[in-house]
Amino acid sequence: MGVGLPPIYAIIISITIYFGIRIFVGRRKKMIERDIGEGICANCGSKIENKKCPICDRKKLGNV
Repeated sequence: MGVGLPPIYAIIISITIYFGIRIFVGRRKKMIERDIGEGICANCGSKIENKKCPICDRKKLGNV
């Protein structure tokens, strides 16, 4: 009688954990992509915007 119940609980718990991890990883990946943007400058480590580094390009122009 009670033999069929524990495997169902195990399946439900494993499916819940699987989808919980998938949702967590997906949100984390989106957050990292948003923070990094197009990439990171190899010289100063700042976020690249519009295919230019705001710090290094500002130094090249002599505005700093």
